[in-house]
Amino acid sequence: MFNFKKIFKSFGYAGHGIRQLIRHEQNARVHLLATIVVVTAGFIVGLDRYEWIGICIAIGMVWSAEAFNTAIEKLVDLFSPERHPQAGLVKDLAAGGVLICAVIAVCIALFIFTPHLYDYLPL
Repeated sequence: MFNFKKIFKSFGYAGHGIRQLIRHEQNARVHLLATIVVVTAGFIVGLDRYEWIGICIAIGMVWSAEAFNTAIEKLVDLFSPERHPQAGLVKDLAAGGVLICAVIAVCIALFIFTPHLYDYLPL
């Protein structure tokens, strides 16, 4: 019914991909730092369950976009190692997708954290 050995191998491959993403992609390390900062801030201000759901969705969206972008870039480089306008456009479009996700994630974080920041400001 289920081949658990294959399932565990798949998780291993995915973990390897995530490690390679963090190890070799500068933007992924920026996302990692941002993730650590946001999660730490969430614990400090005491986010509620629904706020955490929003933060987790935003973080997952950005990380997924970065992984897909990196995969697209590697694939384009494999099949078009020389400069080509279409290859460049494909890479730019994928990078644009990450930027869109990151901007939306920042907006979500602002919506969630702004009310909490008033508790920490001396007014």
